[in-house]
Parts: sequence; C-alpha cells; structure tokens
Amino acid sequence: MTDITLPSAAEAHDGGDMISRPSATGLREVQETTPLQRYWRILRRWRWVIIGSVVAGVMAALILTLLSTRLYASSVTLEIAREENRVVNIEGVQPEAGGRDQEFYQTQYGLLRSRALAERVVRELRLTENRTFLDLYGISDTPGTLASERPLDNSAGARAARQRRAVDILLQNIEISPVRLSRLVEVSYTSPSPQLSQTIVNAWGLSFIRTNIERRFEATAYARSFLENRLAELRRRLDQSERQLVGYAADQRIINVNTPVGEGVTGERPIMADDLVAYNNALIEARAARIQAESVLRNGGGASASTTSVNNVTLTGLRQRRSEVAAELARLRSQFEDEYPPVAALAAQLRQLDQSIRTEESRVTASLRGEVSQAAAREQELSGRVEQLKTGIIDLRRRSIQYNILQREVDTNRELYNGLLQRYKEIGVAGGVGTNNVSVVDAPRVPDRPSSPRPILNLFLGFIFGLAGGVGLAFGLEQLDEAITDPSEMESALGVPSLGVVPRLGSEDPLAELQNRRSALTEAYLTIKTNLQFTTAHGVPRSLLITSTRAGEGKSTTALALATILSRQGLKVVIVDSDMRSPSLHARLGLSNEKGLSNVLSGNERWDAVAQKTKLDGVYAVSAGPHPPNAADLLSGSGFDRMLADLRGNFDHVIIDAPPMLGLADAPLLASKLDGVVYVVESYGVQSRAANVALNRLRNSNARVLGAVLTKFESKKAGYGYGYDYGYGYGSDRDT
Repeated sequence: MTDITLPSAAEAHDGGDMISRPSATGLREVQETTPLQRYWRILRRWRWVIIGSVVAGVMAALILTLLSTRLYASSVTLEIAREENRVVNIEGVQPEAGGRDQEFYQTQYGLLRSRALAERVVRELRLTENRTFLDLYGISDTPGTLASERPLDNSAGARAARQRRAVDILLQNIEISPVRLSRLVEVSYTSPSPQLSQTIVNAWGLSFIRTNIERRFEATAYARSFLENRLAELRRRLDQSERQLVGYAADQRIINVNTPVGEGVTGERPIMADDLVAYNNALIEARAARIQAESVLRNGGGASASTTSVNNVTLTGLRQRRSEVAAELARLRSQFEDEYPPVAALAAQLRQLDQSIRTEESRVTASLRGEVSQAAAREQELSGRVEQLKTGIIDLRRRSIQYNILQREVDTNRELYNGLLQRYKEIGVAGGVGTNNVSVVDAPRVPDRPSSPRPILNLFLGFIFGLAGGVGLAFGLEQLDEAITDPSEMESALGVPSLGVVPRLGSEDPLAELQNRRSALTEAYLTIKTNLQFTTAHGVPRSLLITSTRAGEGKSTTALALATILSRQGLKVVIVDSDMRSPSLHARLGLSNEKGLSNVLSGNERWDAVAQKTKLDGVYAVSAGPHPPNAADLLSGSGFDRMLADLRGNFDHVIIDAPPMLGLADAPLLASKLDGVVYVVESYGVQSRAANVALNRLRNSNARVLGAVLTKFESKKAGYGYGYDYGYGYGSDRDT
C-alpha cells in the first residue's frame, strides 16, 4: 500500500473554509479557499435566482418604458457675470469680491429657482388661460373634466387656484444645472409637448433677465433717492458751515488771501502775514542803509574816503578842475617864478578851488550825518511797525483756532458734497440701464426627440438593479439556508473534519457502482477509507458506527461501501443493521430478515446463527431482525456488548449501520461502545443546526466522532466544476 499522510485535526480546522484537493501522494488534502472563490460558489449555486431577478428587472424596465409618457426637454444656456452693485465708490465701504463668488452664484441659482420667477412666467405666458397647458397637466376647475370641455371659471379664487397649480408644475419640471468651473448655467424644462417646453424655458430665461434689470434699476432708483436726500442734507450743512466761517472771520477781522502752495493746489494765508513780510523786508533794508552810512561816516568823515563824495558830481568836477589847474601851475612854475602873473593867477585859482572843495566836502559830511540820522529814524519806525505786526499775527493765530476748525468743517462738507454729487451724476447718466450681467448664450430650440423615457438607459438600469437585487437575494438566501452545501463547511459549521465527499448517483444502483472499481463512487469511498486509516495508530478502526441526522442521507450506502472497500483488501468485514425500527440492509443485499439483531439482543439466538454471507466477497451481514417493542432497551443492554466482542474476535472490522440521530436514542447508546463514529451528512439536505444538535448528543455520550462524510454532492451545483473531489486517479489499483 502506498505511504500517505493526513493533516492533523488542528491543521484541518485552521483557516476557515476548506476544500479537498489531490496531493502529490494521491491523498485529498485540505486547502483554504479565498473569499472570492466562496462568493463565486454562492453566485453559481443561486444563479437561477440571479438570472430570474435580472430578467424581472429588465422586464419591469421595459414595461415602464413602454407605459411612460414621452417627455421633451428644451434648455437655454445663460451666462451670469460677477458684478458688484456699488452705490458709493469708497474703499472699505463695499466688501471685497474675492471669496464671495460662490455666495453670489448660489444666490443667482436660487433666484432662478424662485417661486416669484415662476409666477412671472405664468403671468407673461397667461398659462392659467392656456387650455392646452391646462389639459396637458389635468388642471380643471371641475375635477374629472378637461379645461377645454367647458368655460373656465374667471373668478378670483379659481384663477388663484389655477395659478398656484401652474406655478407648482413649472417648479417641479424646471431644472437648473450650473456648468462646473464656469459662469454658465443651463436652464431646462421638461413637458409632454416640445413646443411648450421651448416656450416656457425661453420665457424663463428672458423673465430672469428682465427681473435682474428691474432689480438693478430699483436698486439704482433707491440709490438716487438716497443720494438726493443725502446731497440736500450735505448742502444745508455746507451752507451753514460757510456762513459760520464768514461770520466768524468778519467778527474777528480775519482776512485771508488765496496763495498757491503747490502744483494746482492753493491755500489761504492772512493778509497781515504779507504786511509783516513787507515791513520786515523794509526794516532789513533800512538797517542795512543805516549800517552803511555809519560805516562811511566812521571812516574818518573825509569826503575823499566817502563813497558819497565820490559819487557827488559837483565835488568830482571841482577835483577834476583842481587837478588841471595844479598841473598847469606846476608846468608854469617849472619855467617861471611865483610872481609871474599867470603863475600867481593860477595859484589864486588853485586856492579858490581848494576852498570850494572843502566847502563841498563839509556839505557832503553834513549830508551823511543827516542820512545816518534819517536811516536810524526809519529803522526805528519800521522796527516798531514790525513788532506791532508780530503782536497782531500772534493774536490772529489765537483767534484763528476756531476759524481753522470751521474751515476744516467747511472743507469736509464740501468734499463729501462733491463726491456724492459726482456719484449722483454717474447714476444719473447710467439711469439703471447700464450693462446687464446676465445674457443668453444658447437660445432654446424645439426638441426633435424625447428626453424621457430612454429605453437603452432604462433597460441598463433594470439590468443593474435586477442584478444587484439577485445578488443580494442570493447572499440573503445563502445566509438563511443552513444546509451543508460545501466540503469546506464541514469543519466550520459542524466542527468535525471532512473524511471525504461522495457524489450524487442519480437513479443508478450504489452496489452496482461499487462493483466498478473505476467509478466515481468507488474513488470517493477509497478516499474516505484512506482518511480513516489515519484516525488511529493501527489504521482503520476495527469497529465503526455509521449514522446521520435523519433518514435518507446515505448512511447505509456508506456502511456498505466501506465494507466493500475493506473486503477487497482481503479483510473479513461484518455489517450490522442496528436500525430495528426501519431496517433496510437486508433489502439492499437481498437477504432474509426473519432473524437478526433483535433476536441476538433478546437472547433467543447467537450471532453466528443470524449472520448471513452476502454476495460481496468477505462481507457478512447481520440484519435488524423482527421489529422489537422497544429497540432502545435492547441496545442499552449487555447483549450488544457480548455480541460486539464476539464479532471483533471473528472479523477484522465491524461496521454498525445505526439509526438516524434526530429524535432517537439508539445511536448515542451504541456510539460510546465503538472505536469511532462516521457521521454522514447529505449535501443540500440537512440543516447545520440539526446536525450540530445531533453531533453534540454524540459528544455528550463520550463517542469518538472520527469525521463526517458529505454525500450526494453535486460539484457543478456547488461551483467547483466537473469532477471535483472524485475522479482523481481513475484506473489506479487502489485496493492493493
């Protein structure tokens, strides 16, 4: 026999979902599956539920598409420019535009959705009197009748009711779609009539533009009214402040003149300041003249050193004449004596000129002294006048404090008045008309195809929703379904190792399949027998109990299959049908049931008297025998222990086909007396809760549960593909 190994129970338990796979040695090992694989198996298992859900979703979408009213959408694209409505052009009064664009555009979108705009469209288009519109939306003064079938009620209440309904309809069908990262917004209206959609959305855009212009005009008119009142008030304040300034200047005798102080800028200065400057300049000149005269006079008083004498015409002429006479006299003296009459005459003339010069110099000196005296007197007079003006300037400055306060108030009022007057003129020129910040980019057109329903989209959505619903329903049913459907659930749901998987045979005879050594059923039980070899140190346990949760799960077939597989190895095997309430072993093997286990346990027969040789080589069978009044009492007695000991002494293996666990006490009574229990679970047949209850009963009876066998398994239904867990090694000589 080939050497093979089996993972320990701890290794088999670790890792969650487990499936069997063939190893290099031929043994089906346990392998973890990924969540994706598990989800795929769930989808394959419930694929018809998913397909049905998808078909239902597509059919529902198709029906809704065919029954839906065709709707037509027309749209207009508007551009809304960001523009501030400034009333006063003063820095800091108006908020900055940065960071407020979002607020501005959200406000505009809100105005586009406003009820007031819808009411205006209803009034401009006279929709409350438009019978086509009223009939299209079923608006009538008399419920159950069309508006075109009878005259409209023109009472105030009826008109108001029709207007409210028309406004509600417009607001329900209008759609505002801002274009991201732009100043564009698309306004669309949807209705059953393409012409009506185009008319309403066109009126909606134009009404919004008119409303915006009117709102701007109203804001401008309010600003003009505000500025007019403010200008009148400032004018009164300016007049009053100017009167106060002039009155105070007149009372205080403050006279100022305009004086340029810079390029294009003039200021005021008191006229007394100009006088002070003039007198001060005159005083400086007088002082300079006095100093100069005194300097000339101090230079010796001689006329020759005097600048004045130099500048004197008479004195200059006398000196020039004397020079000429002296020169002539010197010439003559060089030739003649002094007594010479011409010489004497020239000498007398020279003396006369000297006398005239002295007389003139005396007069000049006297004149200089007079000039010094006059300059000193003028200086003194000018100095006194300057001091008076200084005193007056100081007094004027003291009196000008209040004047300056009044002057600043006049200047402030004049600046405010001029600024508001300029703004008022600008508003007057604009007149609220100006440039409109809302304009039409794309005008609406009459739609040539319906916007709703959209068959392709509806069918796609129906498919998506149907698929989502089907998948959700599949996972929901999977959670509600507690049936064991997968080999990996044996460990996680039942807490026992999986010994193997047995395929569903359909209508074929299990015994006939077991006779074929290459059949899938034979391969499956060979795997189970191999796994049982490693549950004990000496191989397959000598005594086994085969049971299940309920009847019909394949425990009898499993017992016969294990007996067949073991007998092919030259071992003597006996199979005992302990289900005395509903025996089936004798019928499967074609044996008599007149005597059996019930006779042995009641003490009427020995085991060798009831054991029958079967058509399977090396396999003997003990049928259940006649139906006893109380099978549990017989099984709990000592007769079964004695029979089991005898069977162990005469056979290599004893296999007990036990009754099902649910509601019966037979199997727990027998389980503790045998070497091990093989628990049979029908795939898609038994609920994990019931199987767990049954296994807990076995554990409480101190039975050794070796593992579980999953029977009637359909690999395609579980999503594993064809031939999962059986079919590996077909044709190999597995019984040698």
